[in-house]
Amino acid sequence: MSLKNPYGDFEITEPQALRALAHPVRLAILEHLQREGPATATGLSPHVGATPSVVSWHLRHLATFGLVTDWDGATSKRERWWQAAARGFRFVLPDDAEGQAAGRQLRGEMFARRAEVPQQWLLHDEPRLDAEWRGLAGVADTRFVATADELRQLEESIEELLAPYVRRKEESAPDGARIVRMLRYLLPESGDDSSAEPGDGAGTS
Repeated sequence: MSLKNPYGDFEITEPQALRALAHPVRLAILEHLQREGPATATGLSPHVGATPSVVSWHLRHLATFGLVTDWDGATSKRERWWQAAARGFRFVLPDDAEGQAAGRQLRGEMFARRAEVPQQWLLHDEPRLDAEWRGLAGVADTRFVATADELRQLEESIEELLAPYVRRKEESAPDGARIVRMLRYLLPESGDDSSAEPGDGAGTS
């Protein structure tokens, strides 16, 4: 596990850690800590759908893999405070069967958690944005042809382009800046679909 990537994400390689994070409550805990900052088990409880005692157990389990750590910045020490080890996490599917299964399980949980994000944005965020920001929001569904090496290089180029914005602190952002969420999927297709030309389905709105 390391932080050697453009975003400073926590890199997960062990199958046991992948499987541990695939649990819906543990994934919700980690994502909340990454998004909202340090919290206690009691504070996390209403956001992740579990009792404080259950949340506390899951936090300790995440800590065994280094995904969360103690936070010593709290003014009150009556309850244990936790923080995410990094602003985000990433993983690469291992070569062994156990790792492949664990990685697919985590991917499935992550896909499920993000399935409702666009609709939630339409309901809660879009109506509160001014015309300029509403116009900048969009979605693209694009198909193209690439080799594995080309796709890897494309992904690296995208990350290098985004990295300065991802790592920027809110307090140091210029006036008028706001948090933007980008959902990015790279989904290589399994076979040759000769009925569709590259670029079919591309669009923005």
